[in-house]
Amino acid sequence: MVFSTSATAAPRRRWRWASLVLIVALLSACVGQSPTASTQQAHILSVGATLEPPTMNPSASPAASIPQVLLYNVYETLVKMDPTGTLKPLLAQEWDVSSDRTVYTFQLNPAARFASGSPVNAQAVVTSFNRIKTESTIQAPLVEQMAVVKSTEAVDDHTVKVTLSRPSNLWLFDMSSTAGIIYDPNALATLDTTPSGSGPFVLKQWNKGQSVVLASSGSYWGTAPRLDSVTFRYFTDPNAMNAAMLAGDLDVISNLQNPDAIDQFSDTGRFTVTQGTTTGEVVMALNNSRARLKDVRVRQAISMAIDKKALLDTVWNGKGTLVGSMAVPTDPWYEDLTSIDAYNPEKAKELLADAKASDLALKLRVPTIAYATKSAQFVESALRQVGIKVTVEELDFATWLKDVHNGGNYDLSIVAHVEARDLRRFTDPDYYFHYDNTQYNKEFQAADEAPADELVPLMSKSVRTLAEQAAAVWLFALPNLVITTANVTGVPQNAATLSFDLTTIATR
Repeated sequence: MVFSTSATAAPRRRWRWASLVLIVALLSACVGQSPTASTQQAHILSVGATLEPPTMNPSASPAASIPQVLLYNVYETLVKMDPTGTLKPLLAQEWDVSSDRTVYTFQLNPAARFASGSPVNAQAVVTSFNRIKTESTIQAPLVEQMAVVKSTEAVDDHTVKVTLSRPSNLWLFDMSSTAGIIYDPNALATLDTTPSGSGPFVLKQWNKGQSVVLASSGSYWGTAPRLDSVTFRYFTDPNAMNAAMLAGDLDVISNLQNPDAIDQFSDTGRFTVTQGTTTGEVVMALNNSRARLKDVRVRQAISMAIDKKALLDTVWNGKGTLVGSMAVPTDPWYEDLTSIDAYNPEKAKELLADAKASDLALKLRVPTIAYATKSAQFVESALRQVGIKVTVEELDFATWLKDVHNGGNYDLSIVAHVEARDLRRFTDPDYYFHYDNTQYNKEFQAADEAPADELVPLMSKSVRTLAEQAAAVWLFALPNLVITTANVTGVPQNAATLSFDLTTIATR
């Protein structure tokens, strides 16, 4: 829908005063529907986004588009990760950790309420955590993150004790994301369509295929949001999203999907461009269960055949960071590992010959997301230069989730893995990477269990193992490129979580 931002008409005759008042009122109402003009009267925001949530249930699907809309906005967690990657209190006012680092005791904020009015008490936390461990419909990554939890106990109404089977440095960070969401126990049956959390917003309307509308809850237990209503509008064509922004039909582009168009928003009187980093590693996944891809020489050759710097310049206008493994600059253990399996097509050909894989033919199946489809074209050309035949197949995201992510029906694929500190994915041979490396598993667990002062060097070691074993091909880390109208404030520079966090955003 195109919203009008102004309307004028020259009267051809004298209108009675009552008629004039009516027309002015109607025009004001029409103008109030415009995302940019409406902010002068009501705090209304229109946000352009790329992928629509397939469900409103964050525990049922790994699609990052769900927490993008709901995390911290509609649903809350015991602790929250801020843009610097630091954990802050949210539903829990404070927490203590036992000397052996296996028992966490959380003190809940007694003021916390769900949108229904029910209290966010200890039993709600117990129910939310236990359902991840017991219900068969919960997405596998959340089950993995909660596997270390031995028990969750309500000590009293506002005190929760969580006991782990072993120390885990990453568990509390995981609890700041989807796995740590606290659901209203009385609304679990309708989560697919009706989210029910304790956040400052509630779902007002879900127009499937078009938009998701959130409204201020009106009775939020904490600091009230500075926005009355937010509409996430979904665009499959990034150029159409840019056009909507330039026409005044959007207030925000949540992450620019064609960075070569960034100069269109150079007018600082109209737009603000925020550039930072995200947690999203754009990974070319290798299906390690495929016979040919089990050979580390083949995997290394595929990586060496791709000039990642040229790919970044071609595909994403040079925006982003070359990383070389499953870590981004905001991770405490980040190290630039791009020198491992660096661009060397001649060496790639030698490795393929040694592995007797010179006739390799692979299927590259990618979702129809700009960075994935553009990268796929570059990869196909690069691999062809070393004798690998690649067939590219583009899939809508729902099909990609079903066939590739859940079904493992692929040789190569490209998608951004945006959950923070998600190295655990490579320890699960059933995850769609199908990577199974005993050395890596031992190194990862040793880092996760280590005393805090040993975490960084040990996790750095495991990250290096992934790179040396070419468990995947890391193309680049996505930048955070947010475009807003000049009257929008509070957008953080870095996206350290899955959430497009509305709680800091305001209009003026």
